[in-house]
Order: sequence, then C-alpha cells, then structure tokens
Amino acid sequence: MCVNPRRHRLNQILSTVVDRGQIDVPSLAGEFGVSQATIRRDLATLQDQRLVARTHGGATVHAAFNDMPLSYKTTQDLAEKQRIARFALRFLDGARVIGTTGGTTVSQFARLLRDRDGLTVITNALNVAVELAAGPSLRVFVAGGEVRGSSQESIGHSAEAFLAEYNIDVAFLGVDGVDAGSGCTNYDPAGARVNAALLRRARTRVVLADATKVGRVTLAQVCPIRDVDLLITDDRAPADELALIRGQGCQVICV
Repeated sequence: MCVNPRRHRLNQILSTVVDRGQIDVPSLAGEFGVSQATIRRDLATLQDQRLVARTHGGATVHAAFNDMPLSYKTTQDLAEKQRIARFALRFLDGARVIGTTGGTTVSQFARLLRDRDGLTVITNALNVAVELAAGPSLRVFVAGGEVRGSSQESIGHSAEAFLAEYNIDVAFLGVDGVDAGSGCTNYDPAGARVNAALLRRARTRVVLADATKVGRVTLAQVCPIRDVDLLITDDRAPADELALIRGQGCQVICV
C-alpha cells in the first residue's frame, strides 16, 4: 500500500497528542524531522477537523474528540493488524454465529470472512456489514441506531437492544485500550456500552488488539480482563503487561 507521507505524519502527530495529552511544536518537529512551520500547518489541519486544539506553542486534544477517525487509524500498524486478523480465523472452527464490533483490526478480520459458508455475522459496524454483505453464503445482521462517524459503528439504546436478541458463539472485539487493571476500554462511553452488550451475548470472547493498545487505558470500560477469553496481539506488546493480563485468567497469543 502506498501511504501519503503527509497523511502518515498527521496520523502519527494525532496519536502522539492523544497519548500525551499535550505537546509543543519544537518537540513534534524534532520527533518527525520536519520544520516547525510544517508542524504548525499540520496542527492547523487537525484543528480544522476538530481533533486537536492549538495552544500557545503546541497542541492538546480537542474538547470534541472522542475517538480517532477510522481514516486515521486504517493505515497504522497495518501489517500487524493483518497478522492478527489471519490468526483469528483459527477460532471460527465450530462457530455458526459470530459477533463483531468495528475497529480497524476487526475490519481486517471481516475481509477474510467473505467466502465462508454457513456463517451468520451480527455486528454494529456498518463498514463490516457492507464488506460482508457481498459474501455469497453469509447472513449479516447489523444493528441500527446513531452512527459514530469516527468508527462507523451504531451506538445507543437501539443498538444495545438489537444485540441483546442474539445468541453468539464467538465475539470478536476491537477496543481502544487493553490493561490488566482497567480491562478493555474505549474512548466513547456509548460505544463501550454497545460493545459490552455484544460481549454479554457471546459464549467465547476474543479481543483483537495490536500492541499499541496494550497497556493503554481510555475513558470508558467495556469489560474487565477476566471477562475476556483470549487476547490476540502482536509481538511488540510489552511482556510485563501481558503477564499481568494472563494473571487475570485471559489467554494471550502474540503473532
């Protein structure tokens, strides 16, 4: 995949601001090897998109920010997300009904399901539903409700009530953070509640999260780690954090 250098830099700048809360222009210029004028233009672009707020000499997270847009997350750590997605296919054996949330890693996983026979997919992610609707032998059920532009997921009471009607063999969840103490978390509380509703209906619960999510804690809890059967991540994840997660009874596989 050919990645636009400026788009890639905007992705990384936004990730840096989100992770640190606030950062100054000289530090960003040094980290990314560009001029301070270039960083100021990049921050102005992100501010126009209501993702960051300019401060005197730097930037902080915008007050309206509740998640990184899907367009920013899609190309980040793509090779690792694809490895996780391919490995997750092993856990389809015997499953007739699966559930998925949205998220870039889960979206990579969904692309691998289109040619599966006899599989029913329950999801609150519109992009996943559209991807799978073309599958010749798949049944796809998608939750309605308010759609979050950042993740293309349906949220709200309608989505939660819809998911509560189904019995799911395996749920595949994408989350914004995975931490031994704080559990699985999302930036958006409404999205976290919908993901939790999906999780409650599943017999087996699998979290797909690249290493950048491991050890991260975001605003709203989806579930404690003890409610997750398996975490599939990549081999960059910190070993000490993974040991703590395993200590909560969650199986961990690094690919």
